[in-house]
Amino acid sequence: MTDSTKFQAVSAPKGVPDYVPPASATFIAVRDEFARQARRAGYQHIELPVFEDTHLFARGVGESTDVVSKEMYTFADRGDRSVTLRPEGTAGVMRAVIEHNLDRGQLPVKLNYYGPFFRYERPQAGRYRQLQQVGVEAIGVDDPALDAEIIALADRCYRSVGLTGFRLELTSLGDSTCRPAYREKLQKFLFALPLDEETRRRAEINPLRVLDDKREDVREMTADAPLMLDYLSDESREHFETVTGLLEDLQVPFVINKRMVRGLDYYTKTCFEFVHDGLGAQSGIGGGGRYDGLMAQLGGQDLSGIGFGLGVDRTVLALQAEGVTLDGVDRRVDVYGVALGAAAKKALAVLVNDLRAAGISADMAYGDRGLKGAMKGADRANARFALVLGESELESGEVQVKNLAEHSQEAVRLDAVVETLQAVL
Repeated sequence: MTDSTKFQAVSAPKGVPDYVPPASATFIAVRDEFARQARRAGYQHIELPVFEDTHLFARGVGESTDVVSKEMYTFADRGDRSVTLRPEGTAGVMRAVIEHNLDRGQLPVKLNYYGPFFRYERPQAGRYRQLQQVGVEAIGVDDPALDAEIIALADRCYRSVGLTGFRLELTSLGDSTCRPAYREKLQKFLFALPLDEETRRRAEINPLRVLDDKREDVREMTADAPLMLDYLSDESREHFETVTGLLEDLQVPFVINKRMVRGLDYYTKTCFEFVHDGLGAQSGIGGGGRYDGLMAQLGGQDLSGIGFGLGVDRTVLALQAEGVTLDGVDRRVDVYGVALGAAAKKALAVLVNDLRAAGISADMAYGDRGLKGAMKGADRANARFALVLGESELESGEVQVKNLAEHSQEAVRLDAVVETLQAVL
């Protein structure tokens, strides 16, 4: 084979992280704990398509958003239909609720989901083109108590994995009775500024998006812009004050951020973001809000909803920034078997299978390594117990059970190993 015909090594696409052992254990632990907390609060799992009709996101997320206008992975399939890799979860959940008539039963419909989402962004620490999130949605009831539940659940998710150095920022984006007048006031302010053509166009479509502009010169120009929280209707203000009061009752700390603008157009009323300063520029680790009107906009009933998306990637980075190590993530299995000889290996394979069937994580050494080499596998797996089975143990019907933490061992009958280990694990 000549140099010109050698296969070139292939790397992952730019901005798409791999999670490989042992780091993948922390990723899985965070994702699964978030999902477990959601299920504990009554949110049932929904599995969403990775791609949808492009129109769903253009209409549901908002054509003025950076997500739709700049960041979506959109392509034509073989039937020349325009499809898009999902950039977020709420629009897909709403489509599924409408399509499967989930909103015709008990309300609110409480759903949770997790998986990869895709945005064509400039890759940097904490900002990936394939990002991982856990989300929940509660659809069908406009109740500030539900807002408080959702926010408290997100707070609990972070604390359940040991994260502490974050803050919850909260605001209200008003409703259909007060937003039109505020929009007019904000546009009047913005159109008096020397905005560039693209920013002026954005101000015409959705002026709130201009307040989210990260460019320093735009931020300086909009420093004195009117803010939605100062122009709420009586109903929206009462809703927001009820939410904040409930959060105080639930002992969920928060700060009011009047300038908060989420990156999606469908948000109304309660809006929130969790921020961790240990991540630098990409400090947001999750957030969400209420989206009254979205279901009707997508062709369903005029029902309200609220939800959040928590970044698994960014939570893992935040844990690293705080120096937090999750318990047990460095343990691959609890029990590691070492067989000495062909007959012992056959018997040990059956025993390891019985342990797994009993709910105990177990593995064994393969190949023809000696005792010392095979025991290195137990160390690398960070196993709690090692089982050593040789010819003499087979003859006596016993196996040596080594407690690797206490550096002790005892002989246990082969037919009693599963029961013995269940009692101590």
